[in-house]
Amino acid sequence: MRADAQRNAEKLRTAAAELFHERGLQAPLKEIARRAGVSHGTLYNLFGSREALIDEVVTELAAGRLDEAARQALAHDDAWDGFTYYVEKLCELQVTDPAISDVVTGRYPDATRLMAVCERSHAAAARVIERAQQAGALRPDFTREDLLFILGTNALLSRAVKDTAPDAWRRGVAFMLDGLRTEAAHPLPAAPLTAQQVNQVMANLTGTQ
Repeated sequence: MRADAQRNAEKLRTAAAELFHERGLQAPLKEIARRAGVSHGTLYNLFGSREALIDEVVTELAAGRLDEAARQALAHDDAWDGFTYYVEKLCELQVTDPAISDVVTGRYPDATRLMAVCERSHAAAARVIERAQQAGALRPDFTREDLLFILGTNALLSRAVKDTAPDAWRRGVAFMLDGLRTEAAHPLPAAPLTAQQVNQVMANLTGTQ
């Protein structure tokens, strides 16, 4: 890459990181180019697609934050405390960093490096859930797909209330967690969602059909 192209690429990475953090991964590419002080065509010449830019800019940050959330959750001596920490931390990340929200809900499946981070996060979630269930603290009918559904809902609602009631998500998550305790469990009126159904729900919530 020529020196001027390298400078432009770095400007675009910086602008993309800022706008993805502010607005999520759907931030307009034209605005990213404008903030970087380059043309829209330059962005495409250097990165080729939104997904390639996402992989370049977001993957390492997302991996660090999601891996740390799982590590901290599994380090709790009490499995229920670890589970609630994990759920609350992921929901908080969704609120404070819209880009991370798009990662955990798998919004851009063509960003291959980022999807690898997403899959690793889902595997970690399964370990956190299984640990709490084995301890008898988390109701046994709760699945990883249920967690993904909750995260998708939290992402949608937290964006809707961010300007009027920015902490409202905490109340909703607290109610939800109380209902997941083993002693609070009652028979459920419907079967759990499959992984395919969750993917379709996420696509509907985020408008990526």
